[in-house]
Amino acid sequence: MTEVLNETDYDIDCAEFAALADYVLTQMHVASDAELNILFIGAGPMEELHVKWLDLPGPTDVMSFPMDELKPGTADNPTPPGMLGDICICPEVATRQAADSGHTAAEEMLLLATHGILHLLGYDHAEDAERAEMFALQRKLLLTFLASR
Repeated sequence: MTEVLNETDYDIDCAEFAALADYVLTQMHVASDAELNILFIGAGPMEELHVKWLDLPGPTDVMSFPMDELKPGTADNPTPPGMLGDICICPEVATRQAADSGHTAAEEMLLLATHGILHLLGYDHAEDAERAEMFALQRKLLLTFLASR
């Protein structure tokens, strides 16, 4: 179950983000009743989280906060139910990044949500090999989701 909350003035299609989360979690063989929260927050609150948890200045685009440390399952052995965690996305930062990348803010935020879900499932991009694996997976998941819409 995914809950999407928009605490900003940005126009967010919460149903689309819930559908994306359900799609990604299904593809990663996570139990359908695993819990996930996606929160859209302003630059101020995002900066507070960025400083508190990573000791880095300024707001960032997305932060993930895993809870039960669930990992991807398989078709024969899905991940058990539990609390996957929270993803915080800052539309203000995402909108700037989208303009720099040549796509819409909505597309950027869908990418960030996918990225955040993968972090909750234990993926990382600190090393080159990890980065290649995670970014290829997030691209595949997002493109197949968008193609199915």
